[in-house]
Amino acid sequence: MRRRVRFTRRKIERISRTATLGGLFLSFFKIGLVGFGGGIAVLAMIRNVTVRKRRWLTDSEFVEAVALAQSLPGTSAGNSVTYIGVRLRGWRGAFAAMSGFILPSMLMMILLAIMYKHVRDLSGTQRFFHGLNGAVVALILVTAWRMGRNILTRRWQWLLAVLSFLAVAILNATVLEIVFAAGLIGIYIDSFAEKQWRQWRNLRTIVARRRARIRTRLAKQRRSKTFRSITVFALAMPIAAKLSLLITLAAICLRMGSVTFGGGLVMIPLIESEVVDTHHWLTHQEFADATALGQITPGPVLITATFVGYRVAGTLGALVATISIFLPAFLMTIAAASSLRRFRNNEQVQAFLRGIAPAVVGLLVAAALSIGRSGIHSWVGLSIMLLAMFTLIRFRPNPFWVIFGAGMLRFIIGLFIA
Repeated sequence: MRRRVRFTRRKIERISRTATLGGLFLSFFKIGLVGFGGGIAVLAMIRNVTVRKRRWLTDSEFVEAVALAQSLPGTSAGNSVTYIGVRLRGWRGAFAAMSGFILPSMLMMILLAIMYKHVRDLSGTQRFFHGLNGAVVALILVTAWRMGRNILTRRWQWLLAVLSFLAVAILNATVLEIVFAAGLIGIYIDSFAEKQWRQWRNLRTIVARRRARIRTRLAKQRRSKTFRSITVFALAMPIAAKLSLLITLAAICLRMGSVTFGGGLVMIPLIESEVVDTHHWLTHQEFADATALGQITPGPVLITATFVGYRVAGTLGALVATISIFLPAFLMTIAAASSLRRFRNNEQVQAFLRGIAPAVVGLLVAAALSIGRSGIHSWVGLSIMLLAMFTLIRFRPNPFWVIFGAGMLRFIIGLFIA
């Protein structure tokens, strides 16, 4: 009997260590269901499952996955999940793992978006969101401070961080422009040989030519689409309007997902610029609330795009926005995983990333300013923000509890003070 029990146990262990597509999906679905706090907290959960429990990877292989994930756009947790899936079962494994990881937070965000329309006007709910907004600003500022301590070690890095902040906060520059410019500055500073600089100037010329060709091609496509759209609108005006809205939403999310260096918090100024200032899909207050909801749900902060998509085009819009914002990093991770050593050892790629790192700090501060302007309306909110900053720095708790606790604290204070 004991032999049978030992044999059965070993057999179960062997099965659990075999990375099937269903196993990948379910394992990362569980992580996505309880992955509150983001960042290091979620990476610790991923390591616990893939290294300790399932033994799909060794510690050194997991470190390699995290290093690659942090070198690419997107979230470190999402990129790590994709890389693990690729390593174990190819692109199908990556799809299964990432789908399981994102699905719980997407469903939760859709549910919150549905409830938001019905409870937002209640005074107690407004106070709760006011507290959430203060804690989110605190979390962003603390994140910027921690990154800055490790990154801003030279004078040019401090200057680049300040200029990035001013460009977004005052000049309304887009994150894409900041990232591209910062990367080029990093390459320039890191490359001492004139020959290398000439090569990059030639590269910029090639990029400009390609862009010109792409613009011409897009212009032709737009003219062609315009002709087709007239016919479609004549036959089915509501369907065409919905499709056009979804295409616009997908294009915006794809562009944002391509430049999410430093994590989802960095994208807040760009997302707000697009959905609030340019397209007027959300108000500043609604966007601040959406960011807070993205923090208290499991999974990456970029899941805020699901809320935006639902507000724009319902459940289908939420699905389109979620897929579009995670797709660029997903594809880049699959491509980089196939040539990991060449990617990590490429000096020009690393120089580009070293230039982006200081800019990310400036973008995070700009994100905090953006949320603070619309989400903190009184001295109570400011006090909650300062208290949350102190708690995060002094005790390093899970951010979920700090943000949720701030909302509850503001709700309780609201019972005595308006």
